[in-house]
Amino acid sequence: MPQEQYAHRNNLPGPEGPQIYKVGIYGWRKRCLYFFVLLLMILILVNLAMTIWILKVMNFTIDGMGNLRITEKGLRLEGDSEFLKPLYAKEIRSRPGNPLYLQSARNVTVNILNDEMKVLTGLVTGPQGVEAYGKRFEVLSNSGKMLFSATEEEVVVGAERLRVLGAEGTVFPKSIETPNVRADPFKELRLESPTRALVMEAPKGIEINAEAGNLLATCRTDLRLESKDGEISLNAANIKLPRLPRGAYSSMGLKQNVYEICVCSNGRLFLSQAGSSSTCQINTSVCL
Repeated sequence: MPQEQYAHRNNLPGPEGPQIYKVGIYGWRKRCLYFFVLLLMILILVNLAMTIWILKVMNFTIDGMGNLRITEKGLRLEGDSEFLKPLYAKEIRSRPGNPLYLQSARNVTVNILNDEMKVLTGLVTGPQGVEAYGKRFEVLSNSGKMLFSATEEEVVVGAERLRVLGAEGTVFPKSIETPNVRADPFKELRLESPTRALVMEAPKGIEINAEAGNLLATCRTDLRLESKDGEISLNAANIKLPRLPRGAYSSMGLKQNVYEICVCSNGRLFLSQAGSSSTCQINTSVCL
């Protein structure tokens, strides 16, 4: 009912005189209501402005936000990206023609897990070096040829040539098996055992060849050349033994421990007890 009609109806004469009732918000209540409405409008405008500013700064579009874009093939990140928690993805790759960088202040770890969430293989790169965990480690060429392989049982080098550039050479604590050991052209090849013996064994034969230089074999105690079923061939124009001791013939008939090395026409060597002159002619029956 309008206020005028309500007031007019209340102005009718009565036993106690006319009564007027005002309906509405007046006074300080009205001012507080206007103040809250104005404050609410200001908050709405500020909230809208902040939302627009955040959308502008974060670069929100219908394709994504910031450096993140949503494409048909998945998510695409442009520029540097930082992940504070684990990242789960089926495939991570860079844009065509651009490299992929994985950067961390500490370690970069790549793990392969099984169904029980146990680590099968892993790669850890840190400030101390690069560590790889797994049953087998392989390095392949572009054509698929194996260049390097390492397991608990053996290490295989599949390259045609293995070069060691260390100044001190290569140290093998135990045995080494190889069909050929040679140095680079115009370089010396040295096989050395400073504190132990140097043993070379082969089921068929050992060939030592120096085509353009000298061959030197030195040792502190004994130098032993042994052939169980074959022969030892020294193929050279001159074979010299300059420091062999010479024995003298003794008329007293005492047993001597000095012998003379003799050679047969067929190349067989034999020992003959040393005398005042050569005794090789005495034992010519050995050459038969």
